[in-house]
Amino acid sequence: MQTRLAEFIRDTPEGREADDILRKCVHCGFCTATCPTYQLLGNELDSPRGRIYLIKELLEGNPVTTRTQLHLDRCLTCRACETTCPSGVRYGRLVDIGRELTERQVSRSPLSSLLRLSLRKILPYPKRFGPLLAIGQALRALMPAPLQAKIPSKHQAGSWPEARHARRMLVLDGCVQPAIAPDINLHAARVLDRLGISLLRVAGAGCCGAVSYHLSAQAEGLDFMRRNIDAWWPCLERGAEAIIITASGCGAMVKDYAEALAQDPHYRDKAARVSALARDPCEVIATEDLQYLARGNGRAIAYHSPCSLQHGQKLAGRVESLLSDAGYRLRPVADAHLCCGSAGTYSILQRELSQRLLKNKISALEHGAPELIATGNIGCLAQLESATDRRVVHWIELLDTPLEAIASHGHLPQEHPSPTGS
Repeated sequence: MQTRLAEFIRDTPEGREADDILRKCVHCGFCTATCPTYQLLGNELDSPRGRIYLIKELLEGNPVTTRTQLHLDRCLTCRACETTCPSGVRYGRLVDIGRELTERQVSRSPLSSLLRLSLRKILPYPKRFGPLLAIGQALRALMPAPLQAKIPSKHQAGSWPEARHARRMLVLDGCVQPAIAPDINLHAARVLDRLGISLLRVAGAGCCGAVSYHLSAQAEGLDFMRRNIDAWWPCLERGAEAIIITASGCGAMVKDYAEALAQDPHYRDKAARVSALARDPCEVIATEDLQYLARGNGRAIAYHSPCSLQHGQKLAGRVESLLSDAGYRLRPVADAHLCCGSAGTYSILQRELSQRLLKNKISALEHGAPELIATGNIGCLAQLESATDRRVVHWIELLDTPLEAIASHGHLPQEHPSPTGS
């Protein structure tokens, strides 16, 4: 695609990056076949190809209107188009650039601005979000049924395994996950402990920065990234071999730290190392011996692969293989590449589209009558849990806890033996 960038953006790092991305797009239209919003709305401007055209117009200095903002807002940033694209267009990065530039030129209504600001000032801060969620959970029984479904059920977490192994990895606590499902990282720590790896929490690390970064407050998002790098760096210098991120959305963001901080001379090299060491748990567990982990014994489950895992991190099929190897029978899920509608803050800001996507996803997941549904991202977990009576768990729990215990709402099983010599 030929471009003629406007003077205001031409000689900037963002302009050069956007120009490089745009020139790779050949407008073949393959992306439209896998775009969730295009499938729902049938509008070319609600497809990656259409949004790329709008961003091109913006970068060339043409008038930007609320129409541009609307179609960019409707994008889930699921990045399914990147998986499909034969030219390797980095659409996710391009839409981040386009959104921030649009935000500077197009005003939002006071209500919309307040909502977006509230999300940025609450969700990334566990000490703010946690108490608010606790109040909602305490009052859940008094709420109307539709509102009850939006309040995640309360999860309990047990004690963390002692750091007793020579092999050590760090874990990202994150922001909303500790309040919604504090047991997820615990299950990961227990699984890795059985594999001879100690998982360490690091004080000072928190939100990955994605909430702010994808709400066009990129400078704010970069500050969260720098804080995490500063918190992890001493442990990495002492030999921690990886950073485990159980929320795949956060994992995709951390793996993009190198790109996001490429223009920061003080953090560029550190960000590159952090991104290189970021791992979804499936990447680590796949190289280890599964004999020490819980077995599925042929039980039937459905797995929803988060967009941030299969499209963002390019790890499609990894978790499915692990669960199959552990003895679970995975029911086929139609259109498994499509988003569940969670997409970070999307389920709040684009509720109508989010609910349509959720309805389709639940139908596909429940079609094979699974005993439960597993996924790999806290946002997906909360979204799916709001629309089904089946138990929804993070897949790591299935390798820590026998399915029978999960189905009966049991909590932590007896300790399994650890590898010899640990």
